[in-house]
Amino acid sequence: MTTRSKSSMPASRKAWVVVWATFVCLAIIFGVSYSFAAFFENFANEFDAQRADVSWIFGLCGLVYFVMGAFGGMLADRWGPRVVCMLGMAVIAIGLYLTSQAQSIVGLYLSYGLLVGLGIALVYTPSIASVQPWFTHQRGLASGIASSGVGAGTLVLPVVVSYLLTEMTWRDALQTLSLGVAFIGLLASFLLERAPPSGSGGHSVLAGLSLGQALKTPSFRWLYLGTLFGAPVMFIPFAHISAAARDAGVPEAQAVGLVGLIGVGSLVGRFAIGWLADKIGRVKTLMLMQCLMGMSYLVWAGAQDRWTFAVFALWFGLSYGSIVSLLPAICMDLFGGRAVAAIIGTLYTGAALGNLLGPVLAGKVFDITGQYHWVIWITLGIASFATFSCWRILKYPQQSY
Repeated sequence: MTTRSKSSMPASRKAWVVVWATFVCLAIIFGVSYSFAAFFENFANEFDAQRADVSWIFGLCGLVYFVMGAFGGMLADRWGPRVVCMLGMAVIAIGLYLTSQAQSIVGLYLSYGLLVGLGIALVYTPSIASVQPWFTHQRGLASGIASSGVGAGTLVLPVVVSYLLTEMTWRDALQTLSLGVAFIGLLASFLLERAPPSGSGGHSVLAGLSLGQALKTPSFRWLYLGTLFGAPVMFIPFAHISAAARDAGVPEAQAVGLVGLIGVGSLVGRFAIGWLADKIGRVKTLMLMQCLMGMSYLVWAGAQDRWTFAVFALWFGLSYGSIVSLLPAICMDLFGGRAVAAIIGTLYTGAALGNLLGPVLAGKVFDITGQYHWVIWITLGIASFATFSCWRILKYPQQSY
């Protein structure tokens, strides 16, 4: 009788509970983040602000959760994901409520940009990093399912918020969103649990590199550069594609719905990417997706109606979702589980500057030129360097843990 290797044994039921709890956590935090598109015009009209000024809100939120993600990861490595994520959900709910009370654009910067961003930081890295150590044989599948919560949230919550805005004021909609985060978010966070000393494959969770050791490797440096330069490409559409579609004559509801279509593409990418990554390798797949994400901007460049904007949203979402799904698993592959939450959080600081400046500078260019063409072509050049950085990782030996 042949005994199956531990690495091929199915994961425990508790491991899959963590996967689906992470799915819900990510759906909530990124649904909240990307619902910003639905509030964009309300914020601009209420406070008589230009697009660059409003874009700072989204940019600050992303800057905070990417920079503070490393801090959240370190807290989770020490205290476990449950406590840290529950704290983060509470902070998001408070931030949304305070946003509903804001009396100036500066108030939005503080409540939505800084406070909601901090809450997301305390949920994002700890939750997604909690999945990796539970798995060995099915790590790619588990990571893909968990991270598909980002796509689900991007698809569902902006649509829900758009509906709420037809029934109530934007302030009331934010308070409703705050209550939903407090109830569902805290429940999902409570289900998160740190993996036991041995993962499902029997490997010690402590196997791998410390954060300091990982930072010294060429693989981490090139992965960091790929994340840094990929960030503007990834986040400009979330702040601006709805506004661009409205400028082209697309009705309001369909323009906001483009963020939901990005979520549809993202979901497909996250579920399908595991098959491709298993065939050609996760780093090669990451390089391909970075390239495809940049090329999607060519569709935006020629978009004149809702159908071409929809094609862009789906294409962009497919590649974007694949990238977000791959990064945590690649960190676990390359550096092991010893400090995986801190490593993922540190990697995400690379996205902070691009997330902040990409949407803001895109808004500034639009305010000056009255169009997005220069934004698109500059972003294509940035995407090329992000792709090159991912290709460079392949030049160094890769050891899977």
